[in-house]
Amino acid sequence: MQAIILAAGMGKRLKEHTQNKTKCMVPIQGVTLIERSLRALEQEKQISKIFLVGGYCYQALVDFVTSLHIQKPIVWVENKQYEMTNNIFSLGLVAKEMAKEDTIVLESDIIFEQKVLKRLIEEDRECACFVSTPKPWMDGVLVTRNNEGKIDSWIDANAYRLDAVSSYYKTVSMYRFSKAFSQTVFLPFLDAYLKTWGGQKAEYECVLKVLALQNHPMVDAMVLQDERWYEINDIQDMDIAESIFAVGEDRLNRYLKRFGGYWRYQGLYDYCYLVNPFFPNDRFCNEMKSRFDVLLREYPSGMAVNSLLAAKYFEVLPEQIVVGNGTAELIKSLMEQLTGKMGMPYPTFEEYPNRRRKEDVIPFYVKDKDFAYSSQDLMDFYTKNPVSTLILVNPDNPTGHFLDKKELLALCDFTKEKQMRLVVDESFVDFASCTQDPTLLDPALLQQYPQLVVIKSISKSFGVAGLRLGILASGDAKLIAFMKKDVAIWNINSFAEYYMQIIEKYKDDYLDALDRFRQVRTRFLQQLQTVPNLLVYPTQANYVMVFLTTDKISSRYLAQVLLDQYHILIKDLSSKEGLEHENYIRLSIKTDEENEVLVLALKEILNHLDEALQ
Repeated sequence: MQAIILAAGMGKRLKEHTQNKTKCMVPIQGVTLIERSLRALEQEKQISKIFLVGGYCYQALVDFVTSLHIQKPIVWVENKQYEMTNNIFSLGLVAKEMAKEDTIVLESDIIFEQKVLKRLIEEDRECACFVSTPKPWMDGVLVTRNNEGKIDSWIDANAYRLDAVSSYYKTVSMYRFSKAFSQTVFLPFLDAYLKTWGGQKAEYECVLKVLALQNHPMVDAMVLQDERWYEINDIQDMDIAESIFAVGEDRLNRYLKRFGGYWRYQGLYDYCYLVNPFFPNDRFCNEMKSRFDVLLREYPSGMAVNSLLAAKYFEVLPEQIVVGNGTAELIKSLMEQLTGKMGMPYPTFEEYPNRRRKEDVIPFYVKDKDFAYSSQDLMDFYTKNPVSTLILVNPDNPTGHFLDKKELLALCDFTKEKQMRLVVDESFVDFASCTQDPTLLDPALLQQYPQLVVIKSISKSFGVAGLRLGILASGDAKLIAFMKKDVAIWNINSFAEYYMQIIEKYKDDYLDALDRFRQVRTRFLQQLQTVPNLLVYPTQANYVMVFLTTDKISSRYLAQVLLDQYHILIKDLSSKEGLEHENYIRLSIKTDEENEVLVLALKEILNHLDEALQ
């Protein structure tokens, strides 16, 4: 078996990275794409020789590959017309060699792990390629598969249908051709295509498309699932590939520093970021989709209109509420207005203290074994250690500890008496199980306690993190008026505005989703309690904090193993202030099926600690 690598392209979209070198000489994790491909081929005994078709910066590529001292024979072929041709022409330059041996054909801009190549080599197919769930931002051909796993159609741009996307696959530029298939089928059609149409802009898949028109599917489409691969076309692709092919702590750091956007990573389970797994429902989403064209093209309303919409849903007065581009925007604006010392229980959500100088923060460190505290604990502490502002996340993040309404009202009375500002973040309060409505979003309460500020992330509890919505409410009319001017007049987009326009009629659906979530949370906590070496803390949020009771493995290392081996991302709390030990983690709560994936992975690791540490 032989291999052909097509590496003639200019890689213009990589801009400065390919000014003086071809795209395959771009490094990912310190190793160039071409070296990765060559080293991978070198490891496979079945590969007898490698044909390398170059074009742009041809001599630079030859010199670089020569310096790698690859042991397998490399046969060089130059495409001198690389500026005017595409990969079908490059393949045509070496196509006659495909009639001599089974052949692996690779594009040089694909990065892949060894087991991907091994699988392609070991599959005994006449003609086969890998396919994957479509990534719309990538180049490549879309196909459909029949029940036998063969490509039965190649989807041109004019045949693309949104309602059929779930049936589409993207071809991954890694093909296997048997000697017989090349001789009798592929090469005759390739030769005819080149003679008729030339190789100016076409890709060699065009030949396979023609074959598909014979009403006899010939190409096996092997689906890539958990295997690591990526196609490099631009600098964003480079960035994503850097994180996919990093290992250990470096990989974990790269994922966490992205702060989201994990839909780009096929097969990743995100137990780090916190959203409602059961809302919005299909009916709501379909209504949003029905207005997509209008919302995309039209300007959103300004703050005055959006305040009316938010006030209507949360049943407060428009002059008591301000809408934000996520709570992050509102927290930033609020914290810039607060003066004096600030107090809050620790550990907690660090967006608040990070907005102040460290010396301005007086933490209340929770010492209870379950990280529980009462309003009286806070009042006693901050009577002895006075602050201008008391901030409470309720339920708290990451512990999930929750104070009920009676406790909150006691804090309202205390802070009013002490002339303190009280900020209560209710981003997760809807998930709490309690007999009394726990929210402080009440116009009478806001009027009664003008020092009170209530913040709520709509993204988290309503499951619409992509919309970036949050609200802040207070009876302090001066503060609200200032913040409405402080944020941009169009601080939310039309999709977020339309969400607020229609959400009220889905209130019952939302409440049903919360009931369903609470049932799932109960089951998940019970499952976690069966995992060895794991201590589970009570929670009233859509996440749970757990502690590793063994010294054999750290929370950081567990997070690395889960990401590297199980494609699972969790929140490692080893750097969280207020936790005396490093072995805490936070897990988001998802559907029963997703929760089971996490529980099984944890059991596999923590039941076999010695193996995990190797």
